[in-house]
Amino acid sequence: MSVLQRVVKPTTHKGKKVLLKKEPQIIEGTKRAIFFKGRKTSEKVRNLLKDLYLIKKPDAQMLNKKNDITIFENPQPVEAFCKKHDSAMFLMGSHSKKRPDNLVVGRTFNYSILDMIELYVENYDGLQEFANDKITVGTKPCLIFNGTLWEQSDELKQLKSIFIDFFHREEVEAVRLQGLEHSISFNATPDGKICLRSYKVLLKKSGVRTPRVELEEIGPRIDFTLRRTKLPSPDLMKDACKKPKELKVGKKKNISTDALGTTHGRIHIGKQEINKIQTRKLKGLKKTMQEKKAAKRKALVESNDGVEKRQRAD
Repeated sequence: MSVLQRVVKPTTHKGKKVLLKKEPQIIEGTKRAIFFKGRKTSEKVRNLLKDLYLIKKPDAQMLNKKNDITIFENPQPVEAFCKKHDSAMFLMGSHSKKRPDNLVVGRTFNYSILDMIELYVENYDGLQEFANDKITVGTKPCLIFNGTLWEQSDELKQLKSIFIDFFHREEVEAVRLQGLEHSISFNATPDGKICLRSYKVLLKKSGVRTPRVELEEIGPRIDFTLRRTKLPSPDLMKDACKKPKELKVGKKKNISTDALGTTHGRIHIGKQEINKIQTRKLKGLKKTMQEKKAAKRKALVESNDGVEKRQRAD
C-alpha cells in the first residue's frame, strides 16, 4: 500500500523564498556542513570537531546533542539531519572500544547519502597548541595534495574529492597574491597515513617585486588512517556531477582556437558591388562637361555598332 505524501505549499512570501532557496540552483553556492557527535565521543575527537568547525565557518553548523547513530548500518538519521539543516556535507565524531577516535566525513545528494569515509584519528594537535596568530574566519584556503597516491586508489580519489568539497568556498576567477593567506596540505604516505597540515602564508620583503613566501604552521595537525568506506556507484556519481543545460557551453560555428589559445573566426559575406556603393560626393571628383559629352558619344557609338552587328546577322 502506497502512502501519499502531503505537499505543503507556502502561505507567506518569506516561506516561499525559503522553499525556493532549498530547491536546486543553476549556480550552487558553498556547500554547508553539519558537525555532530555519536553515542560516545573522546576529548580528542571533540576538540577536532571544534577546530574543523572554526575553519569551515560560517558555512557550518555544530549540533551539541549526542546521537545514538550507527551511520554505516542506518544512515537515515544523518539524512534527516542534512535535510533539516539544508546541508550537503556532514562530519560525525564517535568513540568506541572497537573503533576508538573515529571520524566519518561524507556527502549527500538529493538528501541521500552519496559517499562517506571513516577515518581513525591517530595523532592530533589542536589550534590551541600553536601559539601564533590565526587566519580570519571565512578565508578561502589553498588546498595542496602531495604525492601520486591520491590517484592510485578509489578510496583516496574519493577522499580527495570529499576534502575539496569540504574546504571549498565561493568560485573566484582571479586571485591576488595578498589573498593567499591560508594553505592546507594533505600528504598520503606509503604506510597508509593521511597527514593534514594547516599553514598561514607570510609574505616577506625580498628586495625585488616578488615577495619571499614563508609558511607558518597554525594547526590543526592531524594524522588519519583509513577505515571503512562507502563509495557511490558510477551512475549515481554521474547524476551528482551533472551540470544543468544553462551552464553548458554550446559549440559556435566558424570559430576555432589554435594551439596558442588565439581565437580565429570566419565571416561569410555576399558579393560586394563596389561600383554601386554610395561615396562622398566631392567637387574635385565630379566629371567635367567635356567628359560627360565624350561618355555620351562613346555610349552612342557602342549602341550603333550593336545595331549594325544584329542587322548583319539577320
